[in-house]
Amino acid sequence: MATDKNAELFERARALIPGGVNSPVRAFRAVGGTPRFIERAQGAYFWDADGQRYIDYIGSWGPMILGHGHPRVVEAVQQAVRDGFSFGAPTEREIELAEEIARHLPSVEMVRLVSSGTEAAMSAIRLARGATGRNRIIKFEGCYHGHADALLVKAGSGLATFGHPTSAGVPAEVVQHTLVLEYNNIAQLEEAFATHGADLACVIIEAIAGNMNFVRASVPFMQRCRELCTQHGALLVFDEVMTGFRVGLTGAQGVYARALPGFAPDMTVLGKVIGGGMPLAAFGGPRTLMEKLAPLGPVYQAGTLSGNPVATACGLATLREIAQPGFYEALGQKTRALVDGLQAAAAESGVAFSGDCEGGMFGFFLLPQLPHNYAQVMRSDAARFGKLFHGLLDRGVYIAPALYEAGFVSSAHSDDDIARTVQAAREVFRTLA
Repeated sequence: MATDKNAELFERARALIPGGVNSPVRAFRAVGGTPRFIERAQGAYFWDADGQRYIDYIGSWGPMILGHGHPRVVEAVQQAVRDGFSFGAPTEREIELAEEIARHLPSVEMVRLVSSGTEAAMSAIRLARGATGRNRIIKFEGCYHGHADALLVKAGSGLATFGHPTSAGVPAEVVQHTLVLEYNNIAQLEEAFATHGADLACVIIEAIAGNMNFVRASVPFMQRCRELCTQHGALLVFDEVMTGFRVGLTGAQGVYARALPGFAPDMTVLGKVIGGGMPLAAFGGPRTLMEKLAPLGPVYQAGTLSGNPVATACGLATLREIAQPGFYEALGQKTRALVDGLQAAAAESGVAFSGDCEGGMFGFFLLPQLPHNYAQVMRSDAARFGKLFHGLLDRGVYIAPALYEAGFVSSAHSDDDIARTVQAAREVFRTLA
């Protein structure tokens, strides 16, 4: 009788690793069942420990915009490894990566490289506080900015999956300066600035939130965020860890700049795609702001592995590939074909469904209309989603094992991959009707 190697590995993992995983959402707690332990990946697919192949729509939670094992990225990483894993000293490639980021994001004049999105967001907020001399910050319910203490207040993603509004181990005094507002609520935003405007260091936001699945900030809401920050001297921080170079070459800020000419955030937090799958993130903004960082200014931030030469090689090769003409047009068409196909398949069976996408990022809800804030997202049918997830998994399609996570399409996904995914969903939707 064949053994289930995934189950065996999960049992071993639980004996040594909390929950058997090193990041909570991987544990399948929201959908039930046994996590798949991945052995290898190539293109749009990965294979688990039992040799089962899946069409991959998580893409390492966003970074693998070129798919797995892109030859030019692999070549760049192999060369970097031959030259050395880590030096603890500057390299030319760090400059090249910073130049590539600044070339595509007009709001970014200077960049500081770090190793994770959490580190980048945490450092951006420290810089905002140091630059303004203020303590209070605004975040929005359902937006996740990493697991720094001050930001674990009504976050989305894994915390939404487990139903916790915050995290144990976070002292009340640490979050006392964090104001949590409802996403897309202009009246509440105006009230917060009227009451606390003189004390606000920054507003940090996922402009296209990917940690309560896929929820856009409305254009009027974003415009008001910009206006109020400018009026009160607070900084507008765009968390583009997920959306940066994923929804377009100019990120989510580029999406809003098309609707609001001249629009730009004061600071941008990046991750995922800029590392191409390696641990790498960044934050950046105008020169006058970024020069307040040590060693030039009084705001301290440091990291032993920041600008790691192997990670920068991977990220730089990725950014150069996605900057090729027509890349995002083709990627966006594939993603739209997937979402439209899923919508049509659900409609055939009378299953409530709504979906949205931008560039290579998408999300869907088992709801008749797209939600606009965290409370509306939470009305989704978790039990029905669990059945959909496992139905797709059984048919070789791997989507996020959680109701509150966005999905990702890569340039490696073929039209046939999209068609097979839609057909698999059609079969599962029939069982949910």
